Amino acid sequence: MTNTDPGTLAAPSADVEREVLVEVTDLAVHFPIKRGVVLDRTVGHVHAVDGVTLGVRRGETYGLVGESGCGKSTLGRALLRLEKLTGGRVVFDGTDLSGMKGEPLRRMRRRMQMVFQDPLSSLDPRQSVEALLVEGLRAHGLDRGREPTAARLRELLDAVGLPVRALRKYPHEFSGGQRQRIGIARALAVGPDLIIADEPVSALDVSVQAQVVNLLEDLQGEFGLTYLVIAHDLAVVRHIADRVGVMYLGGLVEEAGSDELYAAPRHPYTKALLSAVPVPDPQVEDRRERILLSGDLPSPSDPPTGCRFHTRCPWRRPERCDTERPELRTIGTGHRVACHYAEEIGAG
Repeated sequence: MTNTDPGTLAAPSADVEREVLVEVTDLAVHFPIKRGVVLDRTVGHVHAVDGVTLGVRRGETYGLVGESGCGKSTLGRALLRLEKLTGGRVVFDGTDLSGMKGEPLRRMRRRMQMVFQDPLSSLDPRQSVEALLVEGLRAHGLDRGREPTAARLRELLDAVGLPVRALRKYPHEFSGGQRQRIGIARALAVGPDLIIADEPVSALDVSVQAQVVNLLEDLQGEFGLTYLVIAHDLAVVRHIADRVGVMYLGGLVEEAGSDELYAAPRHPYTKALLSAVPVPDPQVEDRRERILLSGDLPSPSDPPTGCRFHTRCPWRRPERCDTERPELRTIGTGHRVACHYAEEIGAG
């Protein structure tokens, strides 16, 4: 549901359709590697994101997981056009953002906001909470006078569970969980449709993580928000996400509904990630299979030929995996996987 009036936090209608809100096609973000003192030469590129295709449906939570350095955060920033695209397209609610710049892009960003990983470094320590929230309102022309703005600020703080007196305080006066709530309030201030949450709970204590995750779920149900949640903690993603995409070395290797992915992963990398998640039952923990990956994560500046995962894959077959990069293909209903032998692996 599109928030037609960003000045209010109106609840969505009950019959929100799950059409695609964000469509990413063959997205690539490559960072140049420079060398030289006098002549600044480009000697290579870091393939941070390399050919990702996915869609985020309106009103859902899409979880994006993978090891550190796989390109998750870069992909999230590229969706907001905070990173320059090397190739591909980003279409938001029918509007192609790929070549957009200047004032049209600034207006579109009101509908797309980000919650950053470190709540302290993402908040200006010299500004009070009131100044942090009003800044976004003024940037998008939503500061409608002293009384309406004051009412709006009270509404935002109430939505994220903070008292009104927090407006007069500065970021360093709050705990980590409270600072993340301020970051969420800042994202909500302009009435967005999409919120990209980049590791929103990884810097918080375990007890506080649950509070912030529950807050995100409550806000989604109340205001009809769409989330792209980037995380490396698979337990958190399983709790909050409707669908999950798994990234490895700049590419999407598997995507499925949350329950299906955790119950029956098809890609070897996904199986290895899930086998590393601890199970609270000690008997189950002792009996279950563990998949230990060999070798180190290859450099994104020199990715392997063929399947990017073949250098660490327990099911590797050199005659095909070393030379042919697998396409992300559909297996079953809504389950996509980039593996030549996904059917055989799924069958055991």
